[in-house]
Amino acid sequence: MACTLAVPPLAAGPAVVITPGNIAGRIRSQNPDLAAARLRIDEVTGRMTQSGRLDNPELELGLEHNSQFREGRFEIGFSQRFPVTGRLRIEKEITLTELKAAEAEVREVERQLVAKARELLVKVLATRLRRELLREQSAVAKEFADFLGETAAKGEGSPLDAGQARIEATRLTTELRQLDAAEAALAGELKPLLGMHAGQALQVSGQLAAPVMPAGAADPENRPDYQVAALNAKAAATAVSLEQARRYDDVEGGLFAAAERTEDVPEGLENEAVIGLRFKFALPFWNKNEGAIQMAEARKRRRELEVVALGRGIQLEAEAARAEMNEWLHLVTEIDETLLPLASEQATLAGTAYRNGQGEIQSVLRARERSLQLAAAKLDALREFHLARIRYQAALGGK
Repeated sequence: MACTLAVPPLAAGPAVVITPGNIAGRIRSQNPDLAAARLRIDEVTGRMTQSGRLDNPELELGLEHNSQFREGRFEIGFSQRFPVTGRLRIEKEITLTELKAAEAEVREVERQLVAKARELLVKVLATRLRRELLREQSAVAKEFADFLGETAAKGEGSPLDAGQARIEATRLTTELRQLDAAEAALAGELKPLLGMHAGQALQVSGQLAAPVMPAGAADPENRPDYQVAALNAKAAATAVSLEQARRYDDVEGGLFAAAERTEDVPEGLENEAVIGLRFKFALPFWNKNEGAIQMAEARKRRRELEVVALGRGIQLEAEAARAEMNEWLHLVTEIDETLLPLASEQATLAGTAYRNGQGEIQSVLRARERSLQLAAAKLDALREFHLARIRYQAALGGK
């Protein structure tokens, strides 16, 4: 059964048609939150480009002279700091891991958005099926109320029975309006996820498939959030090596040249040129970076435990969703194959008995109410099955 939900636009424009098959693609291309999340990759890419670079070299100039400006010295030097450990390489490695984590974070945002949108889509389709059922029931109730009204007008039936039948038909009409409001509310939640603008019309089409248990086992490594946690743990482990490398400061080396003019009595003024090398070494006496190393090691252990906890949670989440699907599937099967046929038979018998003067109107209404309740329970179970299936697929990392 096709399901179409139309929301009147505020302004003219093409309608956005959404089906179970294209909703994920629409979110990937149009969702503004996902577009903002992708900029995180650009940020980390910039940080990776900046990391692992040497400090800028330094140019030194010096000029001095005596008060008579007869003696003086001019010096120019060039210096550069060099790490004595693999600090720059480790920094580059960390930012590369962070880049992969940022890409996984974007996939995680996409996974959550797609799962939420699919849940709303299932609710819309289920609401439409419920409305179609109520329309059928309302038509039957109205026909029955008209029949009782005619018999009461002829003096062959009870006006009280006719009034009760009209009340039942009106109640179903009221429930139809409530479902219309529920669809409008669901559409309002769905439109922002689809990146729609104010005034755009939304058309939801498709159908709820028959409930079938999916195949596949829960593998936490397929989940983007698990990948993010694992990459963060890897970066934390590398950060320990980085802090250990920072125990030793960089070595500074430089080249300088100087020209000097001095006065040597009685020889007179003499010019002299000097070329030399300079080196500076920091002595690790007071600061060996112990605190930063300790903090990095604690962070590494915390990240590793977070990965273990998340992996266990993913497996339990998938297990719970699969168990829930199984229960809803059994309920749908039982209602469809056993309870609904029996209730339909009872409603038919009650209606026939009443027309033959062998039953009461209350029996007819109760029989029809039970049939409606069972049909609604079947639709609710089918909806809950598909919602659990979406949670199961999302737990597996599926898109």
